[in-house]
Amino acid sequence: MVLSKSCIYGIQAAIFVAANGKGHYVSISRIAAELNISFHFLTKVLQQLTQSKLMLSYRGPKGGVVLARESELITLYDVISAIDGTEMFTECMLGLPGCGEASPCPAHEHWIEIRQDFTRVAREVTLLTLGDRASELNVRLAQEFKRQTVLPKT
Repeated sequence: MVLSKSCIYGIQAAIFVAANGKGHYVSISRIAAELNISFHFLTKVLQQLTQSKLMLSYRGPKGGVVLARESELITLYDVISAIDGTEMFTECMLGLPGCGEASPCPAHEHWIEIRQDFTRVAREVTLLTLGDRASELNVRLAQEFKRQTVLPKT
């Protein structure tokens, strides 16, 4: 089970908006800068969340994105489903069609437990919980940017 880069960025952005927006629009350029995400890539990801009615967007100088519903009503499952779909919650880890109790893949008995646990957590955890945690604990939401030191040639 691997989330796509788009999905990871979408989750990070949604948490950022939940933690910082509090019902107000957050500019996409601010989100991109704070999370070290390409503005253009992030815009495409946020379009998916807007099309799925998880966010609203507004153009203009005071524009940006805002959650379409209260953060306690949007789950991690909602965000993942909007970007990557629901297959990860239902399909075989190896991608084999028809994998199940009658015709399991070699990883079936292990994967089904993990998949069920992940589905439960994704359905229970809300953006409110994740946003509050990000705000209160000042936890890291983005990959740290590593600066390369260029030494002069000698």
